[in-house]
Amino acid sequence: MKLGCIADDFTGATDLANNLVRSGMRVMQTFGVPTEPLSTEVDAVVVALKSRTIPAQQAVAQSLAALKWLQAQGAGQIYFKYCSTFDSTPEGNIGPVTEALMDALACNFTIATPAFPDNGRTVFKGYLFAGAVLLNESGMQNHPLTPMTDANLVRVMQAQTQRKVGLIDHTVMARGSQAIAEKIKQLASEGVGVAIVDATSNQDLQTLGPALKDMALVTAGSGVAIGLPGNWGLQSSAQASALPKAQGHQAIVSGSCSLATQGQVAHYKSLGLPSWQFKPLDWSPSEVPQQIQADVTKALAWAKPLLSQGPVLIYATTDADTLQQVQAKFGREQAGEWMESALAQVSAGLQALGVKQWVIAGGETSGACVQALNIAQMQIGVQIDPGVPWCFAPQHPAGHLTLKSGNFGTPDFFTKAFQILNEAAV
Repeated sequence: MKLGCIADDFTGATDLANNLVRSGMRVMQTFGVPTEPLSTEVDAVVVALKSRTIPAQQAVAQSLAALKWLQAQGAGQIYFKYCSTFDSTPEGNIGPVTEALMDALACNFTIATPAFPDNGRTVFKGYLFAGAVLLNESGMQNHPLTPMTDANLVRVMQAQTQRKVGLIDHTVMARGSQAIAEKIKQLASEGVGVAIVDATSNQDLQTLGPALKDMALVTAGSGVAIGLPGNWGLQSSAQASALPKAQGHQAIVSGSCSLATQGQVAHYKSLGLPSWQFKPLDWSPSEVPQQIQADVTKALAWAKPLLSQGPVLIYATTDADTLQQVQAKFGREQAGEWMESALAQVSAGLQALGVKQWVIAGGETSGACVQALNIAQMQIGVQIDPGVPWCFAPQHPAGHLTLKSGNFGTPDFFTKAFQILNEAAV
């Protein structure tokens, strides 16, 4: 194995794996730290954790366990992947996990950049932009778990780490790979342990790649992945993304409340396609588990006669105002846990009804549903939209699935995804 990757959520892991496959790597993704040695010959393994929003100490422990397994499989370089919106709080978990991995690898310097230009995430003078606006003006300031109110990544990272944080800015990037390598040496000699890297285009990421060839640990969003396979002489190949033919019923399970996912739900419904919504404001705080079970039963009874006709959408996605009301009623963490439980239960029920083609929207939702479906690993296939590929769970009734980060995808993503799968499968 050339590259061993640790991702802090399930959709982010798939996003990273997608970029590696597009650049020519054969990639396997696992959910959680495997308990057995790697049995398939691949260029990279992405270990997907559900560690983005758990207590920092737990995130560190899980990440170190993943590192130990990847090292045992012979990984030559380690890649810690987080969200392209740098989702975190002043307590972590990006900083604490980065430092723990650096300590374990005896690594005195690494880079950090969530840049992913294909999805509008760019870094300029250390500031993260989402499209044309600063991160804290993009809607991420209202994120239910990790509100991002500062776009200055040097400040954000410095609040989370003991090491000194520096910057490799656009003027260095413009001078090429050798200039970046020299800047890395300079910053390390000045006692900087982590450097935010500017990147406003895919060319910047391609230029960055060679400068990272000998770095024990790389931390980034998924964008940096496009510049790394070339360090091993790999090039893009259609064979790397080939998947078997899809079978079974189709379903969309959506829990993300991001603006992008709200738009995708609205677009799907505008086509007159079948949808069913969880409405937690109707739940009584003293009877939530029973009401979730009742709603899951209703949703499955609604879906059963429709599945033979095409995809169905079951969702908890809602607007920011309604989400705030739900969180005020039940508490932020409890509301999230209950909705994850509801969507996980409905996924297990849909699987029993013969669903084998899945679109799952939202990082936390994907984690809960994948665990409910008991998927341990999957092969990465063709891209639907930047950062979102189709995948295949081998020897598992779940079949094909795509795990969509809440902020990713075009408005027609839900319908487009199934079309692409049917056209691409071999």
